[in-house]
Amino acid sequence: MSFTIAPQRPARLNRCELSVPGSSPHMFEKAAKSAADVIFLDLEDAVAPDDKPQARKNIVQAINDVDWGTKTLSVRINGLDTHYMYRDLVEVLENCGDRLDLIMIPKVGTASDVYAVDMLVTQIEAAKGRKKRIGFELIIETALGMANINEIAAASPRNESLHFGVADYAASTRAQTTQIGGPNPAYSVLTDKDADGNRAVHWGDMWHYATARIVVAARANGLRAVDGPFGDFNDPDGYRAQASRAAVLGCEGKWAIHPKQIAVANEVFTPSSKEIAKARAILAAMEQAQKEGKGAVALDGKLIDIASIRQASALVAQADAIAGA
Repeated sequence: MSFTIAPQRPARLNRCELSVPGSSPHMFEKAAKSAADVIFLDLEDAVAPDDKPQARKNIVQAINDVDWGTKTLSVRINGLDTHYMYRDLVEVLENCGDRLDLIMIPKVGTASDVYAVDMLVTQIEAAKGRKKRIGFELIIETALGMANINEIAAASPRNESLHFGVADYAASTRAQTTQIGGPNPAYSVLTDKDADGNRAVHWGDMWHYATARIVVAARANGLRAVDGPFGDFNDPDGYRAQASRAAVLGCEGKWAIHPKQIAVANEVFTPSSKEIAKARAILAAMEQAQKEGKGAVALDGKLIDIASIRQASALVAQADAIAGA
């Protein structure tokens, strides 16, 4: 282990993060009663320009009046390149109570973007005597943001998670796709011809690099990595496939842009009973091995060592958190 150890941010369940437009207050109560771990009330892309002032008022009232239970509550502000952003922070943070947990910053391009929001949030907290420090969720959704991702991830002690904004990222990189997440048939390879001259087509995951890079930057800085939206909410199989790929790469959750997607996200990012039992068996075996002065031991014909403890401990901790939610 390196002598440099990244501080771990507050532990939060983040299997499913539900997006709710701030201009649709009729959705707030339903969201609060949903099975999503995190809810972000949106002031950005889901809200038309003329509706943004009222959306801020709706969100403030909802934060103060709706029973959000134990859910993590976030607000996505508008980008720093707009004239809406400062009013989003001032009106929300000066008027809502301490129930708010996070601010989601879209289209983060440089570490200075995070610094700017941190400065304003810190001033508001001090001026209003807010007791709970607001954390940050950062969306990486531009080529600039991806190029500066390591500095962005380390830009503020408020940072808690990095999210992949696949739609705007595709636009920023001029990717030849109009889908929001998911595969593209043009991103594929052909096998060599078989004896009969046939060739198989294997689709690839065009978002693999971006997702993997976000995971590495997040984990290196003690942050959560969260996969972003999947646009076709009538395609649960496609959503599940994308969520599963993200989970394998190290993400611990995914956005839901429709309530239909919540159950799938929770299922994909919840360890199975078989996985939990195996993890507990690893911890028990290693505990016995340590008592016997051994650094490694075999379990079910496979070597387990100190690294196995770290993996098993993380999985058991997640399972315990889910059980207690």
